[in-house]
Amino acid sequence: MAEPLSLHDPFTRIERQRESDRFGMLLFLASELMLFGGLFAAALSLRLLHKAAYTHASGEMHLWLGALNTAVLLTSSLLVALAVEAVRAGAPRRAGWLLALAIAIGLAFLAIKGGEYALEWRDGLVPRFQPGGLHDGPQTLFMTLYFTATGLHALHVTAGLVLLALLLGPLHAARADRGATTVGNLALYWHFVDVIWIFLYPTLYLAR
Repeated sequence: MAEPLSLHDPFTRIERQRESDRFGMLLFLASELMLFGGLFAAALSLRLLHKAAYTHASGEMHLWLGALNTAVLLTSSLLVALAVEAVRAGAPRRAGWLLALAIAIGLAFLAIKGGEYALEWRDGLVPRFQPGGLHDGPQTLFMTLYFTATGLHALHVTAGLVLLALLLGPLHAARADRGATTVGNLALYWHFVDVIWIFLYPTLYLAR
């Protein structure tokens, strides 16, 4: 699929415009990394200061649901990467079907995560709303960190699904106004969301 040929100020060459688009996405992802980096730093500090409480609270996580969601996101990320290759190969409709499948799998991730939240509510693990088995301060902090980090990640997944869905119409219509740069930038965002989960899973689920 051809790249859009229109130039926008202040660029004078298509190549520089594409490079700027990619650089802008990388800067955005760097800012997002700083956001999640603060949460990972908080988790590390909590574990170093209260190891026993941290590992006990981690043992309350639903290990296999987290593992299933890891496999789900990795599969979705692979499909998005294949969609980028399809766009570069001049097959926008195939790319559209691949993205549609990636979106469906991404929705499955949110459904599994929602079911996991329901289980944690049933078990009384939601801080400030329920009395549960995790009574002391560090364990409550762990659960607060867990819901903050995974909830923020779920919001990023939702945003990524919306952005990918916006490409489906043009790709299925085989239009040339969504080039490889656009799809590639959104793929970078989706891969970033995937990588964040890959680090969240061992940080929150496997520290037992």
